[in-house]
Amino acid sequence: MLFPKKVKHRKWQTGRKSPEKLNRPDTRGITVAFGSFALKATTGSRLTSNQIESARKVIARATGKGGKMWIRVFPDRPVTQKPAEVGMGSGKGDPKGFVFQVQPGRVLFEIDGVPEAAARASLRQAGMKLPMKTTVVAR
Repeated sequence: MLFPKKVKHRKWQTGRKSPEKLNRPDTRGITVAFGSFALKATTGSRLTSNQIESARKVIARATGKGGKMWIRVFPDRPVTQKPAEVGMGSGKGDPKGFVFQVQPGRVLFEIDGVPEAAARASLRQAGMKLPMKTTVVAR
């Protein structure tokens, strides 16, 4: 599972949840830079490290030893959660895990060295594991 080795701040501020900011298209990481085919997000969401790992396993199974895969996202944003059945107040909860804030248009995974049909099928299956709508794009 992916998480930072060391963090400067244990807890981040929550961030705003206005719909126009959540669905604003991303400006960085939107082109296929390394491989031939890529999985691109079409809606915004938060990706946990478990979801990234689940999608990575699906893609790795398809690429085998002949292909190469790139993960273009890294979960570095800490998410906190208070324990169950705890009253309001008494501060913020403890860190639960790390997420990556995805905006529409972001390239999540890239693969190369496999036939087009296999690449599209594996990327489509990986997109099913993620909490957002995705599409498969080619270079």
